[in-house]
Amino acid sequence: MITYRGEKFSGYNKPKRTSGKSKKFAVLAKSGNKVRLIRFGDPNMRIKKSSPARRKSFRARHKCSTAKNKLTARYWSCKNW
Repeated sequence: MITYRGEKFSGYNKPKRTSGKSKKFAVLAKSGNKVRLIRFGDPNMRIKKSSPARRKSFRARHKCSTAKNKLTARYWSCKNW
């Protein structure tokens, strides 16, 4: 268990759901010796990734094939999809 700025995480690079005030997920991302708290996802939207058309559209819109940096919200959002 890792505590970072008053929040508890089960480990580095493992997303968790938040209470949903500003963002839906949070992750304590670590790349090399850099550590960053990243929040991502709209708490008011449903993820309908079971629909192939929606999944394809989301991944194209966010250019998920080029998301390589673990320290960005785009990387984690694409990883969830």
